[in-house]
Amino acid sequence: MATGDNDIAHGFPHIGTVRTALTALYKRLSYDTVSTFAASVLPVDVAFDDSEDLHLGAQRVAGAMVRHLRLPDARTVVSFREMEHAANVELTAGPEYFIELNERFKHHRKDIGAALAHEVMHVYLHRLDLALPGTRDNEILTDTATTYLGAGWLLLDAYREHGPFSQKLGYLTPEEFGYVLAKRALFFGEDPAPWFTSPQAYDAYTAGLARAREDARQPPLAAAGWQARRHYARDRRAAAGRGHGGRSHGDGYAFEGTAPLRVSFPCPTCHQRIRVPVRGRLQARCGLCKTLLDCDT
Repeated sequence: MATGDNDIAHGFPHIGTVRTALTALYKRLSYDTVSTFAASVLPVDVAFDDSEDLHLGAQRVAGAMVRHLRLPDARTVVSFREMEHAANVELTAGPEYFIELNERFKHHRKDIGAALAHEVMHVYLHRLDLALPGTRDNEILTDTATTYLGAGWLLLDAYREHGPFSQKLGYLTPEEFGYVLAKRALFFGEDPAPWFTSPQAYDAYTAGLARAREDARQPPLAAAGWQARRHYARDRRAAAGRGHGGRSHGDGYAFEGTAPLRVSFPCPTCHQRIRVPVRGRLQARCGLCKTLLDCDT
């Protein structure tokens, strides 16, 4: 897990991998299992002040993460040492969980929950046998899964910038954490905003929420704006005139076949591609995440 960095990247440079990770998560877990994570880890579950024993408190918070992910109940051993990264976890068959945290967390206890959320998610994904190729993409999957399944608001809240001091945990940018958290909020109807203690985290969430809402306004979804609808109509005429499909520029939809002409587009919730006939207004249900979508094809 990456540590804080004085030169924090912003924006959405990894959004393609994030969307791939969301699709992979739904495919591996199923809609029914994802739906069981409607309640996030609450602030009271990870509250950790200076009056509590460091090691016992860290083990208590780690245990809360293990229970949240419904991993087998086993002793969690948390230790602290000097290291380059924020944390490390031993991915063994168990039954115990061994997690190492950077010793700087001894003095930043409020961020221990964020670090442990990421590392316990590594255990969860390992036991699911779910991974993306390459270390970078696999870490992005871990951040995405942690956030979407209800513990990643802690990772975003660990993002802070105060003058010369800056900190961010994880591999996603703050805005990408906000994007995934917004995806979760829109799916479950849960507002994480009251839990943020970092003003910068709230701003990043707001930016991510705006980007997530854009996903639901891409054609052929009926909520698309007039300019996007005009471009879509132009591309549809061109595809029909050519007598074969052709991908649009930048919006993610593609026309396929001839009679009838069909359009495929990414689901705004899980980004699985959906295919529907081009025949005006209709409703489509994503087979993966069960989202019901109003379309104007």
